[in-house]
Amino acid sequence: MIDKRRSRERMVREQLVARGITDSAVLTAMQKIPRHLFVQEALQAQAYEDHPLPIGYGQTISQPFIVALMSQIIKAEPGMKVLEIGTGSGYQAAVLAEMGLDVYTVERIPELYHHTRKLLRDLGYTKVRTKLDDGTMGWPLAAPYDRILVTAGGPGIPEPLADQLADPGVMAIPVGASRREQELYLMKKQDGTLSYENYGKVVFVDLVGNHGW
Repeated sequence: MIDKRRSRERMVREQLVARGITDSAVLTAMQKIPRHLFVQEALQAQAYEDHPLPIGYGQTISQPFIVALMSQIIKAEPGMKVLEIGTGSGYQAAVLAEMGLDVYTVERIPELYHHTRKLLRDLGYTKVRTKLDDGTMGWPLAAPYDRILVTAGGPGIPEPLADQLADPGVMAIPVGASRREQELYLMKKQDGTLSYENYGKVVFVDLVGNHGW
């Protein structure tokens, strides 16, 4: 346990703080959460390294910096309702929950959904709401959302997600004309007007669904 704790401290210091992550809620969450439990047992020794890792079914857990960056740029405050598209390993959902957010998360792969749902509950994240569905359709029954965070890359911003974003509201989403090569956009909705900020090139797994690939 001491080694894992030191690995988390090193990850936060060398991968996050050193690269401009300043949000104290994000840093505290990522120093606390046992990231190694969100990866396959054979890869746990690599869990705190500066790269993504496979979690099966063609999916990955994002590198720590990308998780921190997306968590920081949405500028969420405790109590806000956030929709995550692409539960995957569950690590990003855990970070959002530790930040005090009301988390709704959608996963399309049944095996990942059931495994991650159990893991989140075993770790005490009982208030994270999970759903097995096409993430590009969002979760309309619980809308609107103060923040939406999409952890897969598609050819554009799915219309249902834009519709389910509150006004004012913020969405972080990777978008690209080709698969596995996207740019991370922050979309802001204010008084019915949309604006966009580009955070540079990223590589995510495919956003698959009616409004994705």
